[in-house]
Amino acid sequence: MMANFQTSAAPATRKTRFVCVSDTHNSTPNGAFKLPKGDVLIHAGDMTNQGSFTELQRTVQWIEDADFEVKIVIAGNHDITLDTDFYAQYGSYFHNQNLQDPARCQQLLEQSPSILWLKHEAAVVKLEDPNGPRTTFKIFGSPFSPAKGMWAFGYGPDGASSIWDRIPLDSDIVITHTPPKYHCDETQQRRAAGCEALRMALWRVRPRLAICGHIHEGRGAERIKWDLGVSNIKYKEASVERWEDPGKDNKKMSLVDQSLKGKNPIQNDGSVGDWTSDMDADNPVPIPPPDLISKPPLTKSRSNSPRRTIHQGVAYVTTSLLAVPPEALPAASHGQGGIPPSKRCDLEALSGRLGRQETCVVNAAIMASSWPHGAGGKRYQKPIVVDIDLPMWE
Repeated sequence: MMANFQTSAAPATRKTRFVCVSDTHNSTPNGAFKLPKGDVLIHAGDMTNQGSFTELQRTVQWIEDADFEVKIVIAGNHDITLDTDFYAQYGSYFHNQNLQDPARCQQLLEQSPSILWLKHEAAVVKLEDPNGPRTTFKIFGSPFSPAKGMWAFGYGPDGASSIWDRIPLDSDIVITHTPPKYHCDETQQRRAAGCEALRMALWRVRPRLAICGHIHEGRGAERIKWDLGVSNIKYKEASVERWEDPGKDNKKMSLVDQSLKGKNPIQNDGSVGDWTSDMDADNPVPIPPPDLISKPPLTKSRSNSPRRTIHQGVAYVTTSLLAVPPEALPAASHGQGGIPPSKRCDLEALSGRLGRQETCVVNAAIMASSWPHGAGGKRYQKPIVVDIDLPMWE
C-alpha cells in the first residue's frame, strides 16, 4: 500500500464544465457542430487549414462570440502563420500568390480581449463570475506535435523529451495538439500516432485532464490509472478505461463526467508536491533559469463577460524539502515508481503527489475524416464536454 504524506486539508471543490474542441479546420458552430454551454471553452489546435489571416479572423470571431467565462486556445500544425520560424522558411509553398504577415495574424489572438492563447506555457486561471463555479486551475498549453511532412510546430524524436519536460508538475490540465502515444491516437491505418515522450511526461505530471486532437479518428476519451508503486518498469500504467460516448448517433451531449455527481470521480487531488515558497534560508533552493520564472499577472476582460485574473508562466518545482540535493536525483530515476523518500524512485514526481493517481485523456477532434476525405466528403463530430471537480479559490 502506498502512502501519501500530505498533511494539509484538501480545499473545497466544485464541478466545472469544460467544452473541448480541436481540429475545427475553418468549421464553425451552428454549422458543422454546436457548442454546448459550459464554463470554459478549450480549443486544442488546427483552428484553420493553412493559417491565413482570413481563416484566423473568422475563427477568432466565433470563439470571441462564444458564451464562456474563459476561452483557451493553442495552435496546431495547420495554423502555420502562428509558427513564425516555420512560416519564414516554408510560407511561400502555401501562400505563394498572397504571402501572409505572421505578426498580423498573431495579433488577432494576442490582442483578443477574451481569448487566452497558450504558446508552450502555463497559466493559472480563476473563474470569478459570481454565478459560476468560482474555481481555479493551472493549465499548460502547447502547439507542438511530432514532425510529419511540411507542417508547423513539428519536432523530431531527439527533441521530444526536452519539449515535454517543460510541463509544470503542478498542472491540473494539459492541452497539447498531439495525443500521448497509445491514448486516443489510433489512425485509420490502426497505427498509434501519438507521442511517447508526452505519455512519459504525463506519468510524471499526472494532470486531471489532458486534452488533445490532431488524430481525427482518435476522437474520444480514456481514463488512465497510473502505476506509481512498481519500481522495475518505468512510466507504467495500471489500467485504462475507455469512454463510451452517450452522444453517439443521437442528440445527447457527448459528456465525460469525472465529477462526484457522476458517481465515478477521477482519483486525482491535484497535490502540488514541494514548492520554493515553502523554503527558508536554512533550506536553500536552486534558482530557476530566467525563462522558467513565472511572468507577471495578466488580466483580460471584456464588457459582456466577468473579469477574471490569469497568471501566465511556468512553475518551478524543487526537491529541497526532501533533504536530497538536486544533483542526487538523476534523470535516470524519472518515471520510476516507489515510495518516497526512497531515492530509487522519481522523488520529484512522487513526493507529496501520490494523490495524483489518474488522468483523463480527451481527443476532441471535430473533423472526423482526414484529407482527402473520401467519397462521403468531410464528416464532423460533436464537441466533448468534461465535468470535473476543481478547487474553489475563495
